[in-house]
Amino acid sequence: MHLSGALLLLTFVVPPTWALDAYGAAPASDPSADVPPFMIHLAVLLSCVGFHVTVQIPAGLLGTWLGRHRTAAVGYALVLATTAVLMTALLWAAWGTSPTTQLLWLWADFMARASLAMGAYVWLSRRGFGSRRVRAAT
Repeated sequence: MHLSGALLLLTFVVPPTWALDAYGAAPASDPSADVPPFMIHLAVLLSCVGFHVTVQIPAGLLGTWLGRHRTAAVGYALVLATTAVLMTALLWAAWGTSPTTQLLWLWADFMARASLAMGAYVWLSRRGFGSRRVRAAT
């Protein structure tokens, strides 16, 4: 999970749209701005960590367990389906049941970022690092 978490963090090099909107609303030269610019960067970092802990790790573990005896493509699809369900549950728990266009864009943004990171996780779990059996010499 360390690699997929690092890849998820690297996807935030391209900032989310909500962070760009907030950054445009809080210029650094305006001392009366509601939110200082460093808080926006902190919110992006905390959203990445929160997503990694609440969605990405459980989805990776559950998805790879569900797809353990299947092909890599099926395993990847199961991981993404689990990610989608957990992300939907997280947004529903945080913002309630009123779907808005902003929540749909937020869901799509995190799913696009997660698809890259989870692909790396599925690839590594299929490679079997640390789990290869060594045959005894006879």
